[in-house]
Amino acid sequence: MLFAPSGALAISMAMKLARLATGRHKTLSMWDSFHGASLDAISIGGEAAFRRNMGPLLPGTEHAPPCDPASCPFRCGERCALRCAEYVDYVLDREGDIGAVIIETVRSTDVQVPPPDYYRIIRRACDRNGTLLILDEIPICLGRTGTMFAFEPYDMLPDMVVMGKGLGGAVFPMAALIARRELDVAADRALGHYTHEKSSIGCAAALATLEVIENEGLLEKSRAQGATALQRLRQLKDSHPVVADVRGIGMLFGVELARDGRPASEVAERAMYASLARGLSFKVGQGNVLTLSPPLTIAPDELDRALDILDAALAEVEGLRVLR
Repeated sequence: MLFAPSGALAISMAMKLARLATGRHKTLSMWDSFHGASLDAISIGGEAAFRRNMGPLLPGTEHAPPCDPASCPFRCGERCALRCAEYVDYVLDREGDIGAVIIETVRSTDVQVPPPDYYRIIRRACDRNGTLLILDEIPICLGRTGTMFAFEPYDMLPDMVVMGKGLGGAVFPMAALIARRELDVAADRALGHYTHEKSSIGCAAALATLEVIENEGLLEKSRAQGATALQRLRQLKDSHPVVADVRGIGMLFGVELARDGRPASEVAERAMYASLARGLSFKVGQGNVLTLSPPLTIAPDELDRALDILDAALAEVEGLRVLR
């Protein structure tokens, strides 16, 4: 395990280690992904807002379509046929020299949760091609999805996992790279050399966070309260026509807004500000998805209050005339 003061820097260490371990510099990551805002991180990232007019970016950073039914170029429909995972297999085989596949286990900006076989297909493809699988769990590790690591339900192991944000208890900047033992090949190299990479305060915060997760049963709480909240959000979908889809895992939820089959980005922005005026803060991902990530320590009545606010905000804005 290597520590870093930010998730983007931990991603950078993972990319360096992949080069050392495989002798290859090329990567394959997903369009619409986010791995940080540094130059190397936006090179593997896939959001235009971060990449536009920033070139030249790192060479060899190939991209593939993500597991996202709404924008699936393979036209799988509502039931994912995993052609996106098979395409990753195809690219690895055709390229032949990709060192690492880098993926957000669950894309947290709009809560895209891949089907069970997605990572098994990609894991097998990586193994056949000598490619490392790096999972970015910076915003979702440590219980957000109901398990300590988001990859646990997929019955496979990555070669590296990057964690952050919650590692410092959401208070202190702390991130880490965890790699399997066989990748301990850089004893004579400086994969990370940051002023605060070995922060004693950060380590104390991380240890305290792990203790709270265990002592307060936050993994179980994330699953139980998350299931209740997801049911409530699905009820909101039934009562608000502007809600096109609701997705969730653990205590991570995405409420997708659309009108006439098109993303309702302006409605999403207005819903965010209407909620903020009532005391509820959240982000909007991919332009039209209200992304909710309550604290794992939230009390049931607080969570109910948050969903009441969202309900009221949606009722306020969905009837407004929206400029197209």
